[in-house]
Amino acid sequence: MPITADGLQRLRDELLTLKERRREAAELIQQSREDSPGARDEGDGNETKNEQAFIEGRILEIEAVISAAEVIDEQEIQGSDVVRLGSTVTVRPMPKRTDVDYRIVGPAEVDPKNGLLSDESPVGKALLGAKVGDTVEVATPTGVRKFKVKAIS
Repeated sequence: MPITADGLQRLRDELLTLKERRREAAELIQQSREDSPGARDEGDGNETKNEQAFIEGRILEIEAVISAAEVIDEQEIQGSDVVRLGSTVTVRPMPKRTDVDYRIVGPAEVDPKNGLLSDESPVGKALLGAKVGDTVEVATPTGVRKFKVKAIS
């Protein structure tokens, strides 16, 4: 699974945080059992168990991504005249007059609010292979959107 070095580090950081949260949740569950040895269905205990289950699932997911990760060689991307996985691309959504920066990343790193678009998303797919000056079209539920490529880094 392709991933940027930054994305891999973010996942490793999240994994450390989740492992700490898992430990804290286990301690809370144990404390709840010690405080109420006969009680089985306490609301707070169930909530903590649900959180623990979520944490466990996310830990497994992150560990799978990390084990399958193929870090993108960012040296190859520098100076490329086409949009590639790992590229930062400045586009102008047409007919607007404001430029937007996107980084094209693998699916494990997606964060649209922070400009990280998957290479598998409609916009990401359309931008791959584009050059400065190209206009790409993306079919959306509300119609075709156009993006003019202004810069690639």
